[in-house]
Formats: sequence, C-alpha cells, structure tokens
Amino acid sequence: MLTKVFGSAVFGIDATTVTCEVNVDTGVGYHLVGLPDSAIKESNYRIAAALLNNGYRIPGKKITLNLAPADLRKEGSAYDLTLALGILTASGQIKSHNLEKYIIMGELSLDGSLHPITGALPIAIKAREEGFEGFILPNENAREAAIVSGLKVYGVKNISEVIAFFDKGKPLEQTVIDTRKEFYKKLEFPEFDFSDVKGQESTKRCMEIAAAGGHNIILIGPPGAGKTMLAKRLPSILPPMTLHEALETTKIHSVVGKTKDMGLMSQRPFRSPHHTISSAALVGGGSYPRPGEISLAHNGVLFLDELPEFERRVLEVMRQPIEDREVTIARTRFTVTYPSSFMLVASMNPSPSGYFNDPDAPITSTPAEMQRYLGKISGPLLDRIDIHIEVTPVPFEKLSEDRKGESSVAIRKRVTAAREIQAKRFYEHDQVHYNAQMGSKQIRSFCKLDGPSKELLKNAMDRLNLSARAYDRILKVARTIADLENTDTIKSNQVAEAIQYRSLDRDSWLG
Repeated sequence: MLTKVFGSAVFGIDATTVTCEVNVDTGVGYHLVGLPDSAIKESNYRIAAALLNNGYRIPGKKITLNLAPADLRKEGSAYDLTLALGILTASGQIKSHNLEKYIIMGELSLDGSLHPITGALPIAIKAREEGFEGFILPNENAREAAIVSGLKVYGVKNISEVIAFFDKGKPLEQTVIDTRKEFYKKLEFPEFDFSDVKGQESTKRCMEIAAAGGHNIILIGPPGAGKTMLAKRLPSILPPMTLHEALETTKIHSVVGKTKDMGLMSQRPFRSPHHTISSAALVGGGSYPRPGEISLAHNGVLFLDELPEFERRVLEVMRQPIEDREVTIARTRFTVTYPSSFMLVASMNPSPSGYFNDPDAPITSTPAEMQRYLGKISGPLLDRIDIHIEVTPVPFEKLSEDRKGESSVAIRKRVTAAREIQAKRFYEHDQVHYNAQMGSKQIRSFCKLDGPSKELLKNAMDRLNLSARAYDRILKVARTIADLENTDTIKSNQVAEAIQYRSLDRDSWLG
C-alpha cells in the first residue's frame, strides 16, 4: 500500500515542501531514498523503538521510503514523525484519510516523545502558501509556527497524540497567537540604558547619529573608557522593529534553532562574537550552509570587540556583505543568499598596550607601534565604517556624580523622528530605508551642498587624502545630522561635524 505524508526542507531561509512516499510490499527490506543525510538514514532505529514503546511496530515487509523531490538534499532528524506516520498508514496499522492536509514534522525519542525542530517559521509560511490546512510539530515550536495566520498549528508532545488524532479522531489543542498583540506587548526597552553612562557626551552624540542613520561606527580608546558599555546600549536607542522586520529576523533565527518557545522576536538582535571566530561562522557557510553572525544580526547590531584581534582574513570577508546588505554562499550544486542588513559597531585599543601616547599612562606605546597595530585593519574595511570616534577615559569628577545622564527613551524619540524623515524621503526607493543605505544616485539627489560647505569638504579631502568612499560617507553622516536637527538642507557646520568623525583618516590623530 502506498501512502504520502508531507514534510518540509529548509533551504537558506525558505522552505520547500517534501513529499514522503511510503510503500509497503511483499518481501523484506527497509530502503530510504531521496538524498537523505546520516541523521535521516538513522531514523529507522528511532522510529522502530518509538513505535514499539507505543504499541505499534515496523512491519516485517519490504518498505520503500522516498523523499521527493529526490534531487534536493534532506538533512536533520525532523522527518522522524513524518516517516513514522507514513509507515503506520501504509502498513494498515492506523487509518487516516486526511494526512495530505497537514505538514507533519518532529524528531522522535525512543519512547515516542518529540524533540524540537529548526526552521518552524519558514516551514509554516510555506505551508500556508501551498494551502495546507494545518501544521503538526513538537510543542516547543508551536508558538513560533503560530505566528503565521491562516494556518492551524498543533503542538504535540508524543507520537501517540498524533496517532490518536488521525486514527481515532481525538482532537489536538490548537496553538493560537494574536501576532500583532504579542508583538506590540513585547515592545519594551532592553535592560541596558544610556542613563547609566557617566560622561562621554561626545561619544553618546556619535551613537545617536549612528542610530539615526544606520551608520557603522568604530570606537577607539584605552581599556576601561566605556567602549563596550556604550555598544551594548546602542539597541536601546534604535527605533522599534516593524512587524515585517520582526518576522524577517525571527525567520533567520528559526533556521538555526534559536527561537524555541519564543514566538515572534520583538527586540533588535545584538550579536557579539569572540575574536577567534572563523570566516564561515561570521558570514555563514559550511557543507550545508547556515546563517552566520552577520545574518543573525540582521535588523540589529553586530559588535566586534577588539577589532584588530580578529583574523584579517575573517574581517575581509565582511566587506561585500556590508555594502550589499546580503551574503551569497556558493557551493558546487547550489547557491543560497542570506540577508545581512546590520549596524556594525567595532571597538579597539589604539595600541598593543591599550593606551594612547600618554606619559601618565601605566604602559605607553610609541606612535610607530600604534600605527603598526592599527595597520592590522585594512583601509577598504575602515572606509566602510562611516563614523570613527575616540573614546577618552572618564574623569573621577564625572564618575562620582549622582546625576544620571539622558535616558535611552529620550534619545530614541529623536532617533525615531529622524528615521521617519528618512522613511518619507526614500518612500519611492524599495531598497533604501535610511541614510546609510543610500547609493550614489540618492547621495546626488539628497545630499547637495552649498558653496561654503562644498569648499570645506574639498579642503578636507585634499588635506586628509580621503577616498571617494569616505567622501560618500561624510555626506551620508552630514545628511543624518541635518535630519536630527530637522533641516532640509545640509549646512556647513553639519559637514564639519561629519568630517571630524573620520578620525582614522587623519595622519595627526595619534598626536
């Protein structure tokens, strides 16, 4: 007897429906075909034990299982439940006439209980697109899949519940979530707040500009100056995620299994990988590609602490994704593309010792040592960072003050107002939503300078020997400063402020 049960395979961040065809015939043997990986090939042992411990068995006949389309690589243990239901139906142990209405996924334990799967959200989205009535999956993934409206989602704990549903008509409890209500209920501010930061007014101003325009920023300063503290608080002043951004971000995290019991993500991600990270872990890859840290930081912040300590080869692979806001991973037989629109925040010491060329510092470094240390970071990568800012130690008087600084709530209001101006400006541009995403065409249209501003920028270009990319970055930052001040035109003082945020382009910054 032939039975068809439907599962799904995640490819990139999208799902493809997989038809599990099970045929039970006379003879002996268990044949699993359709490009399964090792985890799927081992499923017969898990299925056999799970069925036996729940009063069923794998029949002693010839069983052929095909995962179609047969030319698409299948991986993972999430097909256990799909194959088990197919075997029971094809062998006549249970009767079901509506298997074709459901996507069924789950990893089986030997006692028949279910372990969570990855990629529940993209699978649910695909199931709704293709007109399936429901999605049966492990209980831990139910909230995530229930984000998708128009699809019945049933979270189950054991295979016996699924068998009773199909064979005896025993109803399953549907997981229902009001996506919008859940999303807006969770729109609260993170734990970290800018009011905790003492002093550092100029640096906080830079962080506000970076957040308002989505600009990449690098913080340079000695140990203990507050670089990491500032970076961790950046998400608290970014505008709240839209529902579309939240769905897109949750989808990526779902693929790597980081959304168990979470439902819809409402906070912008903050990723801070260690400097020993590999290229594949940072940008994505592997034999069966998975999203890397730059994709997990999509719509959020990627913080690279101690930037020169990262391998140069690892940093260089980020250059194209920073520009394109997506990363394409090519293999011999396929290519996948992951979104990677993130804000890069980097921090570094100015020298191996960690201190400026300061005679009062506990350890000093010569200008030559400092320059050699900075040379670990390539010019093209620095060109892609819009704002360079020096972070100096906070004096005792500031540290001992009882007065709190400006809160993230107040800063976020100004940032959100500036982003709303940019949203209106780029309304007709599908791929541009804020100033940092502007291409050369938008820069020419929206970053026009008057005579004095143009002369000021020309002198800066000549004296600092800036590249064409740095020229574009200055104009983008100046446009953001103008948006924060709610001015239509870019003024010379705004250009001057943007120029001073190119510290690493100045030969004299070391003193």
